[in-house]
Amino acid sequence: MSGLLPGDPAATVGGGATPRALCVLAPNPSPMTLDGTNTWLLSEPGSDLAVVVDPGPLDEGHLRRVIDAAEEQGKRIALTLLTHGHHDHAESAARFAELTGTHVRALDPALRLGDEGLRHGEVLEVGGLEIRVVGTPGHTADSLTFHLPADGAILTGDTVLGRGTTMVAHPDGRLGDYLDSLRHLHTMAAEHGVRTVLPGHGPVLADALGAVDYYLAHRAARLAQVETAVEAGCRTAAEVVARVYADVDKALWPAAELSVRAQIGYLEDHGLI
Repeated sequence: MSGLLPGDPAATVGGGATPRALCVLAPNPSPMTLDGTNTWLLSEPGSDLAVVVDPGPLDEGHLRRVIDAAEEQGKRIALTLLTHGHHDHAESAARFAELTGTHVRALDPALRLGDEGLRHGEVLEVGGLEIRVVGTPGHTADSLTFHLPADGAILTGDTVLGRGTTMVAHPDGRLGDYLDSLRHLHTMAAEHGVRTVLPGHGPVLADALGAVDYYLAHRAARLAQVETAVEAGCRTAAEVVARVYADVDKALWPAAELSVRAQIGYLEDHGLI
């Protein structure tokens, strides 16, 4: 039953999620991307303007479906935003901007099309829709979360997924930053009315606080396992992965090795190994 799973995930992926958010699922499923990349179409009810978050991989059919979804609602796409620069989220941004005539705004200047970037604490307003920019580095250095206060929802990219847990993409991603980002999201959920997670992959989560609690507990447990493995004689990240992630699909081991490298770096920085 979904209520027993971390974050209370929805039964399906894609379609309407909140009054202001619609998911168009990209056709790129894999062990890393789960069902595929969630491209989010955001708009204030009654407005004729929309914002797209993470147009996804370079797939012309997918981009056309995103545009069609907006047009079916009588809306024009006015802005494209990126949660981070991984290809499964951002590869099509330039082409999508060409198709829609929009600027692309991101934290990383290399991903922007137009003069404006994004920064933590910034508030965007498009057709009456309010989007607050939250810096959540850790998965990558440029990871952002977008907060829709009117829906009590956050678009988390890969910082929090709809199923399972994410990696810390060492060396760009750093575990200390990631833990700080999770703690910030925890505060938003516990104290500032955030209830719903709209992830970059997987189903919508109806219990944001439960999801972040699970992520924090998971990270603490994995960190303890890595510390134990190193103390037991594991000398490389690959050796740690083989010991700690023995029950995980081996297709995910390369990603796990990146996270282990980040965890070893964190333990070294804090004098724990």
